[in-house]
Amino acid sequence: MWVPEYGQFCPVSRGAEIFAERWTPLILRELLNGSHRFSELQIGLPRISRNLLTQRLTSLAIAGVVERRPAERGRGFSYHLTAAGEELRAVVEALGAWGYRWGGADLPSGQLDPVLLMWFIRRRVQIHTVRRARTVVRFDFRRPRRSFWLRIEPPAVDLCFTDEGFDVELAVEADLAALTAVWLGRLRLADATAAGSVRLDGEEDARSLFGRWFGLSPFAYGGAERILTGAVAR
Repeated sequence: MWVPEYGQFCPVSRGAEIFAERWTPLILRELLNGSHRFSELQIGLPRISRNLLTQRLTSLAIAGVVERRPAERGRGFSYHLTAAGEELRAVVEALGAWGYRWGGADLPSGQLDPVLLMWFIRRRVQIHTVRRARTVVRFDFRRPRRSFWLRIEPPAVDLCFTDEGFDVELAVEADLAALTAVWLGRLRLADATAAGSVRLDGEEDARSLFGRWFGLSPFAYGGAERILTGAVAR
């Protein structure tokens, strides 16, 4: 498999040959956030082709960054970071923090994706604030009109694309751009609900707890600055 080479002995060059391939930083982001099955990686990388994802995972395995293991359940394989891959966590976090700070705060419609947003919301749920054995939250987006369900059964949080028939404790009706901005920390939830771009409908305790278990992007509200400062300090 061809890997671009800069032909320099500089460590930055050697590292970039592995890390700076298109899609590779996002693949690492998904692996660092707990995605291990091929299907999970595809949800977090909706615009990458199956063949290209396979190629990138193979390249990372050859480079000693990723290892492929037989799946613990079912057929197929799972993908895990090696020690070398785990050491890229600081690099990925610093890249995200830099992008949050300097990459622009606008949200072009072409960058909005309800599936990706729900995937990010799922993995940032603050499990320790959820007291019930099962909490089901339905998210209804206005444009494009589509619904998703979060089934929270501590310590697990599952994203469902169809109604499984469980009682819904809370319904969240939202404008996609507004909820994305809330998750990114560009818009406060209180301001979004006051403007009507996010509406909560359900039991009183479920509504009041929403702001507690709804985890934001790790780069929100000073997170980017803390990561960048830490990166510089190291």
